[in-house]
Amino acid sequence: MTPFIAEFLGTALLILLGNGVVANVVLNKTKGNGGGWIVITTGWALAVFTGVVVAGPVSGAHLNPAVTIGLAIAGKFAWAQAPSFIAAQMLGAMAGTSLVWLNYKDHYDNTPDTGLQRATFCTEPAIRNTALNLICEITGTFVLIFAVFYFAGGELGDNKEPIGMGSLGAIPVAFVVWVIGLSLGGTTGYAINPARDLGPRIMHQLLPIKGKGGSDWGYAWVPVLGPVIGASLAAALYLALQP
Repeated sequence: MTPFIAEFLGTALLILLGNGVVANVVLNKTKGNGGGWIVITTGWALAVFTGVVVAGPVSGAHLNPAVTIGLAIAGKFAWAQAPSFIAAQMLGAMAGTSLVWLNYKDHYDNTPDTGLQRATFCTEPAIRNTALNLICEITGTFVLIFAVFYFAGGELGDNKEPIGMGSLGAIPVAFVVWVIGLSLGGTTGYAINPARDLGPRIMHQLLPIKGKGGSDWGYAWVPVLGPVIGASLAAALYLALQP
């Protein structure tokens, strides 16, 4: 296990379970069809928990280019390592979403609605207003990254073994992602992660999905740029508040 492999596997698990719950809720003839927003947001939160548990002890479990960029701006992560982390996150997202498609292939074949098909890969706004959509992605990501800066490392036992972001330490970030989805996710689907949206969108373009429509590339820049801006603002405020 290396940091690159940890980021790849952690992000792959995140997207497999995150986009997997969307597929279970929106695709036809699944056992979870019609489960609703609470199921989706809960599934995404637990997907984050799973990815962080696996990757945390090795890479710190960024699983998100916005996290990597935010930490680097704040001086908590080396810029030299950022490209390899982001590459691992992108590849992991592409692998994870491909597994969702493979597991649910029969259900894709039975879902003629191209919008529902695409929704299991990437985000799109409930109401298309580019300026406000961008603000929503900035806001959601700001909350995530700003909260991450204030996570306190836990300790176990008399030897003060650090929990870090693995196991129990994964719970805080899962709860933050959960509340972002419940509170702010209804506008754009809360990508809050460039790799989470762009990697699966690329695979939607490439995979042989029966009757698929376009990949909505005109919107694709919003869930990439918005999270980067949100992470940068969170890092800037965090630095400004330091004594």
